[in-house]
Amino acid sequence: MSRVDRPGSSDGRQCDKVGTLCAIAWFGLQTLCCGTSMPLLPTAPRALRRIVIISDFQGGNRENTQLQTPAWFCQQWLAGNRGPAPRPAHRGPNLEVIGGYIERFPLAVLKAGLVDCAEVWTHWHGATPPIEQPGASPFLMRRVFQANGSEAPFSSNDMLGHIAAFGAPSILCVWGLGVSEDVLLACRGSFKIYNSIDAPALRVPFDVSRHFNLILTGSEWQSDVVRSRHPTIPTIIMPIGPEFASELTFRPIDIPKTYDVIYVAAAQAYKRHDILFQALAKLPRSMRALCVCGYGEMMGTLRREVGELGINVDFIDPPGVPFEEVNRLMNQARIGAVCGIDDGAPAILTEYMLAGIPVLANSQLRCGLQFITPETGRVASPEKFHEGIRDMLGRLGTFKPREVVLANWTWPHSLRKLRPFLDGSAR
Repeated sequence: MSRVDRPGSSDGRQCDKVGTLCAIAWFGLQTLCCGTSMPLLPTAPRALRRIVIISDFQGGNRENTQLQTPAWFCQQWLAGNRGPAPRPAHRGPNLEVIGGYIERFPLAVLKAGLVDCAEVWTHWHGATPPIEQPGASPFLMRRVFQANGSEAPFSSNDMLGHIAAFGAPSILCVWGLGVSEDVLLACRGSFKIYNSIDAPALRVPFDVSRHFNLILTGSEWQSDVVRSRHPTIPTIIMPIGPEFASELTFRPIDIPKTYDVIYVAAAQAYKRHDILFQALAKLPRSMRALCVCGYGEMMGTLRREVGELGINVDFIDPPGVPFEEVNRLMNQARIGAVCGIDDGAPAILTEYMLAGIPVLANSQLRCGLQFITPETGRVASPEKFHEGIRDMLGRLGTFKPREVVLANWTWPHSLRKLRPFLDGSAR
């Protein structure tokens, strides 16, 4: 028997008190979900303003586990058994906006002083999510919550227990496949932001999307889709991938150019590697390309296509390489490619540019073409992608991709556009 479970001990009495508080908080949550106006949860302390990003990443082995109640998870969180309580980050000159697109957004908000701490939440399939997770920045807390199941939008009694224990964040951002409605109801006092990070403007059902206070989109047509479903919810064209760019993570370095083209994209069908391969097959065989794949299940297929076409392509297989190495590899190439069609605005658009290389994008890309200007690259149809490669390689000196991103899409610019929406919530 653990010390806190020993009958008659002071810790045991404290545990009973914690259990009572959790039960009260959970009763409020259940009552609200049934449609009454009873207060949902104790509000988060005003002194601790928190931004939380809920990514749709899922980890774990998907084993069947016994599902505990939110009240049980609340008690575990308060006892410190599932991770530390939210705490202020010590901002200062060492806080840098770095990493991938999941990290850069909350770090930018933290750097600007709009919140006191920043967290990224993900789901886990299994009984024992890891408590400590390494990340790109020590200023960003990463928490992993046991999922109730694998069906999206994802539900988690573990997450509800954490909210019951520590209150809802000031700003809640939900990306991708989303979370179940009960999480948003538990955070009804939060300023809630959604971005699909994909070609569909909304990847969550109506009963989830109706709770958001702001929806970020990747193009005007996506904004139109959102307005048709939710006429009263404001939108802003600000895809979190290419926006909030980090000039520190991606930058030019002085090394030889050994590749003509680089494509950094998952080994999945929607990234349309075949468009690049078919273009290379129409160009001299001396043309060299590099494909960097951080994840995906199509490596065998991609290698087979390259072999059948007889083209010169090297691969970096999943799980990929750290950001520093991605930056080095991009600096080894003359231009970057974006071949997808049914894709969100890929973060790699401005990441290439910050590394100092212009971008050739598929003219049929549904989101993100606003980042392609005469000084950052050009677009070409799939049928004429080879012409785009040849044209760009012939006039590399006419592009100024890094300068354009620094003037428009690094995180201070994006945050300036977003700040009017956040100023009333981060308090």
